[in-house]
Parts: sequence; C-alpha cells; structure tokens
Amino acid sequence: MKAPPRLQALVDEGLIDTVVRQLMSGKEAMVYVVRCGDDTRCAKIYKEATQRSFRQAVDYTENRKVKNSRQARAMAKGTKFGRQAQEAAWQSAEVDALYRLAGAGVRVPQPYNFYEGVLLMELVTDAHGDAAPRLNDVAFTPEQALQHHRTLLGEVVRMLCAGVVHGDLSEFNILLADEAGQDVPVIIDLPQAVDAAGNNHAQRMLLRDVANLRDFFGQFAPELLGSDYGPEIWSLYQQGVLAQDTVLSGHFDRSTADVDLSAVMREIDDARAEDAARRLRMQQAATP
Repeated sequence: MKAPPRLQALVDEGLIDTVVRQLMSGKEAMVYVVRCGDDTRCAKIYKEATQRSFRQAVDYTENRKVKNSRQARAMAKGTKFGRQAQEAAWQSAEVDALYRLAGAGVRVPQPYNFYEGVLLMELVTDAHGDAAPRLNDVAFTPEQALQHHRTLLGEVVRMLCAGVVHGDLSEFNILLADEAGQDVPVIIDLPQAVDAAGNNHAQRMLLRDVANLRDFFGQFAPELLGSDYGPEIWSLYQQGVLAQDTVLSGHFDRSTADVDLSAVMREIDDARAEDAARRLRMQQAATP
C-alpha cells in the first residue's frame, strides 16, 4: 500500500522499506505493519492531541520530567511551544517506558526506533505469524485464566520494581503471543505509564490495573474475584520489601484507621468512569 504521509519520512530515511497494511486505529494512535529489510515490524503513529479520545490527564503527566527549564515553563504557561513540548513528552513517554521495562525483563514489544512521532517496534504475532489477539478476544479455561493471571501479576510486580505503573492496564492492551508454542501475554500501550515513586496517583492506578486483571480473568476462574493482590503488592512496595520473586498470597488485612472519605469517593468515581469506558470499548469491539 502507499505509505501514509507520516510514514513516508521513515521510508525516505531508509528506516522502513514498505508499508504492508494498517493493523488498527486506536484511541491514541494508528498502527501499521511494515517491512524493514527481512523483518516485519509495526509502526505506531501517534495522533495529535486534538484527535485523541484519550486525554493527557494531569494524573498521568504529573511529575514527568522534561529536557530543560524553558520547556517546563512553556508547558506550565500553555503556550504553543509548551503544547508542542507536552505532546512530544507524551509520545516519548511510551518509548522511554518500553526501553526501561524491556531492560527489566518485562514482556513488552521490543522498541527499535522513534522518529518524527512514529514508534517502530516488534510486531507481536500468534502461532500463524499473524498479529496476536488481545485478551478480550480470547476465551480461556479456568486453568489458563489462572496461569495468565499469575503471569501478569508477576509482570505488574516486575514493572513496579522497575519504578513503573502501567496506569491503563486491562484486557484491551495485553496481547497473547505465541512463543515456542506457548501462549505468552505481552503488555502494550504505555504512553500513560507513570513513575511509581514520583506520581501521587500511582497507588490508585496500580490498584485499578490489578483489579482489571482480577475482574477479567475472574470471568473464567471465579475464585480470583475474592483475591486482593493490589493492596498487598502496593503495601510490600511501600515497605521496600517487594521483589520480583516475592510470593503473593492474594490477601490483605486493611487498617482500621480513619478513612480519607474524599479519596474513597474519588476511587468510586474512577471505578464508575473505568466501567463506562470498558463497556464502550466492548460495544465498539463488538461492532462489525
């Protein structure tokens, strides 16, 4: 197919040879299958902020570092240059997170290059070499659900040990790859990833990520619905004793201290918003 304008620059630079087809168009980006020499990869083209349905919420961008003080001041003032700098920071956040997590052993797509707002990375495939399905497109046996849930909890812990919280983890941004005949979950879509130590909302996002995994796999293995891994993981992290090989119980004894009512109400509001968003994604996925 003819290369879209945003990909033509990469063709001109010799970073890709041909554009095979469009793979998907999501809330924040369009993804194409491309050829780079003998390799088949994917190219993620980030949409402009005005075209995205996923907004750069202050919760996600809080405490993100920028290259210099001029950019920081411009971003704070909301100038044209500041908006451009903020957009560039939003896009590069996924690149930074991918390299950081891949280095920590988290199963994410391998990044190869980032040029002119386009991320070149590994094409995650199934047993036939086609693009791997999302979890929400797959049905599981109870045993498979328990195994994948256990694997993904380990990935969440590994991410947290690397100082990263996904922030939007669900069955819609996890692929099921085939690797040596085994189904392996691969975590994708990381532009909203947050710094676990530097973002005041990291705990809430971590708890939501883990709850999303529980609720999805709990459809196939109902015993997971009574688990409480999120608070357990965060508590261990706060104590400084969380490690990649930490054995989790799924149980957590909550404090009987006074409750922060405003925080509770915010959790409720966030849960309602997330449920509404999930229902909308399911409706969109079901629409031919």
